[in-house]
Formats: sequence, structure tokens, C-alpha cells
Amino acid sequence: MDALRNYLDHTGAKKVCDRATCGACTVIMDGRVVYSCTVLAIDAQGKDIQTIEGLAANGKLHPVSAAFVNHDAQQCGYCTPGFVMAAKGFLDKHRNPTLEDVETGLGGNLCRCGTYVGVRKAVLEAAKEMRGGRNA
Repeated sequence: MDALRNYLDHTGAKKVCDRATCGACTVIMDGRVVYSCTVLAIDAQGKDIQTIEGLAANGKLHPVSAAFVNHDAQQCGYCTPGFVMAAKGFLDKHRNPTLEDVETGLGGNLCRCGTYVGVRKAVLEAAKEMRGGRNA
């Protein structure tokens, strides 16, 4: 996390607990959702690391980011990048989740503002959008 923020100017991952309990620093490394505060920079060398900064393609929001906006799934915004990355990683593996699946799948991310209802709705909308707008 410190290398991402201090040397690579990827400041989306936030340093909050620095103990792998809040999820604000969530990134996707080689297809796995990880708390970046638990990964040593040397262990990340050569890995494919996706951060919130890399989700928008050609200036268009990723479906997860767009759904977060649509459902006001952010308040102060501090935890939002971690939630978006956790949601993207979750949806990469669970294309048709239920509300209960989303609650469990994002259980490692915390929000002080309490935007959980909006987050859950956003993830369900993004799942549908990522399936091409189709229901299961």
C-alpha cells in the first residue's frame, strides 16, 4: 500500500487500520482480492495489480463504479475505492449473486458512514450490467 501510494501515485487505496480489518486498502492482485496493507512491496513485484485508478476504460466508468454513483453508495468516500475493488473482485467470480451473497462477499469491508444498503444495491446492479443487462 505504501509503495502504491508514495511511489506509484495510486492513492485510491487508503491507509486506515493498517491491520487488515477495514478493507479501505483493497486491491486486486493476480485476480485475488487482497488488503494491500498486508502485502510487502517485494512480494508484489511482477504481479498484476488492479487499483481503482485502473478501472475506468477510455474515460468510461466501470459498471461497479457507475452503480456506486447510481445508488449513492458513498458518503465521505474514504472507504469507497476499497469497496469498489472488493465488489469488482467479487463479481469477477460471482456473476449472479443474491443479496445474501453480496453481504457475505463484502463482509471484510467496513464503512463508518453506513452506506451498506447502497453498496449492496450497487453490486447487484453492477452484476446485472456486467452480464450485459440480463437477469440470471
